[in-house]
Amino acid sequence: METSKIIDVYGQAIKDHYQGKDTKLLTFSSIAGADELPVAHLFRPFEDMPELEQIALTLTRGHVLDLGCGAGSHSLYLEQKDHPVTALDISRGAIEVCQLRGLKRPVCRDLWNLKNEKYDTILALMNGAGICGTLSKLPDFLNHLKSLLQPKGQVLMDSSDLIYMFEDETGEADVPFGDRYYGEIEFDLEYQGKRSGSFPWLYIDYYNLEQHALEAGFLCELVKKGAHYDYLARLTLAS
Repeated sequence: METSKIIDVYGQAIKDHYQGKDTKLLTFSSIAGADELPVAHLFRPFEDMPELEQIALTLTRGHVLDLGCGAGSHSLYLEQKDHPVTALDISRGAIEVCQLRGLKRPVCRDLWNLKNEKYDTILALMNGAGICGTLSKLPDFLNHLKSLLQPKGQVLMDSSDLIYMFEDETGEADVPFGDRYYGEIEFDLEYQGKRSGSFPWLYIDYYNLEQHALEAGFLCELVKKGAHYDYLARLTLAS
């Protein structure tokens, strides 16, 4: 993603919600058309988070890198549990709210520019694998995460298999053929009449994640399946 071309409507919506204003953040995707992202979801306390996120936070240990931290709810919970946390997001508005909410180390930076740091746990929640954009970039993404891990560190990542979007009433899937992986989606966000600009996002099925993780030198564990084609995976460095 060329972040310099993306307008931070996401961050503005987060800032407005934090200030108590009415917000309506719209998403437009290449697979599902228009939808609304409830900004309040980004502020949920632990007890209101989805089960997979709760499990991931429970499994977290040590010094944490929270990728795409948004409004910082995961990071806040972990700081309350005495974990040192780097809350990372490319959205300046989101990081401003993280600061206002009292996070100790919110960082506005592109993941790819993060170097020379080591973490015990890297969180990639709310479909954190999407950051890499396309399946072809997944190896680079995983190798970069590996460079940021302590020897006994872990990556906790959730995602969804979008195969269900192509299933008929009988459960048979009719996936379009071609060079493009079916989990590669183009998104655009709109808030108060402004568009973010189009950016790619990856939804990765567990089989493909596992294969790419193994090639990158990880062991991949399916921690938990969700209720609807979603899952939580744990990646650890192969000895």
